[in-house]
Amino acid sequence: MHILLICDDLWHPGETVRFGLNFLTGQGHTLQTVMDPKDIVTPEMLRQFDAVIIAKGDCLNAANSQAPWFEEGVTWVSPQGYEKYVREGGAILFMHAGITFRKDRCPAMVELQGVQFKGHPPQCPVHFHVANPAHPIMAGVEDFTLPQDEHYTLDVLAEDLEVFAETSSDAGAYPAGLCRELGQGRVCILTPGHNAFAIHYPAYQRVILNALNWVAGR
Repeated sequence: MHILLICDDLWHPGETVRFGLNFLTGQGHTLQTVMDPKDIVTPEMLRQFDAVIIAKGDCLNAANSQAPWFEEGVTWVSPQGYEKYVREGGAILFMHAGITFRKDRCPAMVELQGVQFKGHPPQCPVHFHVANPAHPIMAGVEDFTLPQDEHYTLDVLAEDLEVFAETSSDAGAYPAGLCRELGQGRVCILTPGHNAFAIHYPAYQRVILNALNWVAGR
């Protein structure tokens, strides 16, 4: 699978995400990384990939967190552009930092994902629970615990989102794996993955691989 990785923001350096996802190349996939998509990613470029991983919040990059990723009249692909890409058959996996959007700053991305980020407690053990064992993304996955991660709390806004996994900590239990079909394409959301150790966790690697196969229709 040919995968585009969009990453890098103040709290989630691109190096961490790339290092964590390096295991994908060992599975026979190719990974092209873009950390400043504002002047690089185009609609035509998106269509060259089998799937897109977005692990980036709404800032230009880690070195310039005050400048937004999405700037009308400047950014080639807006949130509406990513939705159009999906509806025309595209595949997006939103991971961790890619789910930190809020209605007050980037409502169109919140609408595409169908969730709104609330926050997280300090890093802690995070328990991953298979909520729907019958879902293809949960194939071969059993409950596990990440020794240290950020436990994201979310508001689920879209009624068509299917929850297939949950995470829990002292902060409570929240959806952690969600997916939806839009037009001819698919979107998946995975909340774990703040550090490379969490992304490298073997059981979570299986979830990531399954999610990529699902969004790509494989």
